[in-house]
Amino acid sequence: MDEKNKLLYKLMLLYMLNKVDFSLSFSQISDFILEKGYTDYFTLQVCLSELIDSSLIHAEVIHNVSYYTLTPEGEKTIRMFTGNINREIRSDIDQYLEANELKMRNENSVQADCYRNTSGDYTVRCYVREKETMLIDLTLTVPELSQAKAICGQWKKQSQEIYAFVMQKLMK
Repeated sequence: MDEKNKLLYKLMLLYMLNKVDFSLSFSQISDFILEKGYTDYFTLQVCLSELIDSSLIHAEVIHNVSYYTLTPEGEKTIRMFTGNINREIRSDIDQYLEANELKMRNENSVQADCYRNTSGDYTVRCYVREKETMLIDLTLTVPELSQAKAICGQWKKQSQEIYAFVMQKLMK
């Protein structure tokens, strides 16, 4: 792999993450990169791994989905090297983010994950985050994995109604 191109792909990733104020999932990043034909899946994976290893981005895995955010060091780096990304590529990224920002933000703000705890039950963590603010963070324990998975699925569909219900009951 050409090191100059790999550097460009890394800068593009940093630029994307710098342009949003929320995490981007691997699929959101890859949709843009692969759709535009900038590079292939494996090169994208290598670039993301190297950015994590160099502490320029942070990865968080939730329910088997990786979410990426820019670190302060990554912010400094992209500020210094934004000019190394040509105007057309920056424009492509800007247009993609502008067209998809609301959809991507909504996809990433509502999360649910489950895991087996030390007592053998399943812990389910459901939350809604707006930018860096946690609006609701609900943790439940259930005995069966099927129940935990059902809760995760329903949370994605009904989090707004559940949040509104909880707020209404607590504000009485």
